[in-house]
Amino acid sequence: MSDTAAAVPDVFAEPVNRVRAGWMTLLFLANIALWLGVYAPIQVLLPQQAELLDAAHKETVFGIVTGIGAAVALIANPAIGLLSDRTCSRFGRRHPWTIAGGAIGAAGLLVLAEAPNVVVMTIGWCLVQAGLNGMLATLMSGIADRVPVGQRAQVGGLVGIAQMLGTVLGAVVVVVMLDLAGLPLGYAACAAIVLAGAAAFVLRTPDARLPVEFRPSGRIREILADLWVSPRRHPDFAWAWACHFMINLGNAFGTLYLLFFLKDAVHYPDPDSGLLTMMGLYGVALVIGAVLAGHFSDKSGKRKPYVLGSAAIMALAALLLVIWQSWPVALVASPLLGVGFGTYMAVALAMLTQVLPAAQNRAKDLGVVNIANSLPQVVAPLLTTLILHWLGGYPGLFAASAVATLLAGVLVTRVRSVG
Repeated sequence: MSDTAAAVPDVFAEPVNRVRAGWMTLLFLANIALWLGVYAPIQVLLPQQAELLDAAHKETVFGIVTGIGAAVALIANPAIGLLSDRTCSRFGRRHPWTIAGGAIGAAGLLVLAEAPNVVVMTIGWCLVQAGLNGMLATLMSGIADRVPVGQRAQVGGLVGIAQMLGTVLGAVVVVVMLDLAGLPLGYAACAAIVLAGAAAFVLRTPDARLPVEFRPSGRIREILADLWVSPRRHPDFAWAWACHFMINLGNAFGTLYLLFFLKDAVHYPDPDSGLLTMMGLYGVALVIGAVLAGHFSDKSGKRKPYVLGSAAIMALAALLLVIWQSWPVALVASPLLGVGFGTYMAVALAMLTQVLPAAQNRAKDLGVVNIANSLPQVVAPLLTTLILHWLGGYPGLFAASAVATLLAGVLVTRVRSVG
């Protein structure tokens, strides 16, 4: 082995060996658990809890709690990613933070289960966001660490499907638990599933150890400086990040208030079951979009055409709800949104990992990418409150969703290093 090869540890090497089905299955299950822990509360539990605590101001309570929690996620995701990049534990760089994130997220869900007021509810959701966003940062960095470029759209498709299944299964689980014993059992079930998913991945998959001599300097100034990725030096990263942000903002506009939309605009007689129906259609379509896009994108090596197509389909779904706020149209829009978002998720992860600035900072940089997932959860509730009250109600909200996703399609055309 040459001195140059010996000087670079395997942990920084670009992966070339395809990952096996067992590793992908455990990553898939861990992501289902993670997204169930995030979206089951957002879609069902938090709105109902907000209504129980303050029925007259339920939208405001929901917006405050989710907005503050998302602000915590903005910090937790890149910070824990950065810490994992510097971790030299004998258990690996990522796994200690994955299990710690799952445990903190589960603890937050249990706090929510017994929250007597909005303040405790907010604290619980902040714990959930801190823990699960840390877990997200390390799971996503595992893809850049272990999956070769030619397999990343396939794995990205599985992650997109896992996000959908976590959302749908979360809604099913909590609706069943609500019927049995109310909010506390719903939150407790989510906590148990989060812990099981994190533990299974950590205990059954390898995680490369970073040699101590390759750990970056621990000086505070340098650590803080590492959190910044210069758009001037890394323009493709910046454009891809902006595209990811706008897609997620459009998705947040379209999905965060679905339960209230069914209640207050569609006047559907059973909004909980209506939400499950919409999520089921969304989920089936998302699987189809993710599997097909992942296969053909890896085969062709192209990413941007699929992002453009997904943005157009998601915008169409939103525009249908701008024109008609009815149950039949909602049933058409749901699978359109699903196939669009599934297509995007399959190729987005592949594209984003291909524009990362440096191998030694993969988790930190993916943490910065994941800000584009979390920041819309801060911005969307604030903007949604304004839109619902002053800018056209739900038609204005879905119009904003369409504009955001179309802008994402414009932004992705500026990425030069990915086809």
